[in-house]
This record gives sequence, C-alpha cells and structure tokens, in this order.
Amino acid sequence: MLTESYGDLVRHVAQRFKGRADADDVIQDTYLRVRNMPSDTPIQNPQAYLFRMANNVAVDHVRRRNAQERHISPIEFPDVRSGEVSVDRVIDYRQRLAALERVVADLPARQREVFLMHKFDGLSHSEIAAELGITRSAVEKLIMKALATCRDRLDGLLD
Repeated sequence: MLTESYGDLVRHVAQRFKGRADADDVIQDTYLRVRNMPSDTPIQNPQAYLFRMANNVAVDHVRRRNAQERHISPIEFPDVRSGEVSVDRVIDYRQRLAALERVVADLPARQREVFLMHKFDGLSHSEIAAELGITRSAVEKLIMKALATCRDRLDGLLD
C-alpha cells in the first residue's frame, strides 16, 4: 500500500511543511503506523486511508512542534560578559531547570507519561485518555498529582 503511493504521499505531505525533513518524519511515522496495523484490518480504499493517516500524523507532528516551541523554546541567554545578566542568575536558572527535570524524572511512570503528553506534546485530556485507554478522569487525576508533586518538591525554588 505505501510503496505504490510513496511519491504521491510525499508530495501531499510536503505541501503541509516548508522543509523536506518534516515531511520525511511524517512519512516515516505513517509507515510505522501502517506496519503496526493488524494484517486483517478491512480497508475499503487503501490509498484514501493512507492519505488520511498521513494527514493525522502531520497534524500530530505540527501540534507537537508547536507545543515544544511554546514550552521548550531555546532560551537566548544575554551576553554574560556584557554585564546584561549576572553569572549567578544564569547558574540559578540552570539549577532550577535541572531540579525540575529531576522531579519529572522521579514521577511514577504513568504520571510522568501523562504529564509530558499534556504539557509538552500539547495533547488534551481526552486525547491522552484515548491514546492510553484510560478514562479522562484518570488523566485529570494523574496530571493533578504530578503538578502537586512538582509544586511540593520545587517549593523552595519558586519565586
């Protein structure tokens, strides 16, 4: 199914992205999804199904990239040598960031997974619930527990 439509699919996906690398990532993710489908899945129109799947993967890719840009955008540090920011402030920031990374890494596996899906992948509670096969209420509780843990463990570092 994928090999016969590869060229058309690449052109279709490339229209959504400026760079070829993003399109290639979407094509690869689409291929992996197709490969992991049960072989007995009934599909009436394989090409339409493939293109719809690629569209869904592209939307996920864009959503994830936008969430990362909002939450993990590279921080431009002012030139410390010019005196704009003190070395102490940069060190303090890095220590706070390292502490947050440790707290998130120490969360129970399911809490960490749900927290990262929500905060960094930008997925809604409903999307996370559907992807993990749990209830929306369970997702909300896991996120609340993760946030409470972060707040409690980082309390001394918050301004």
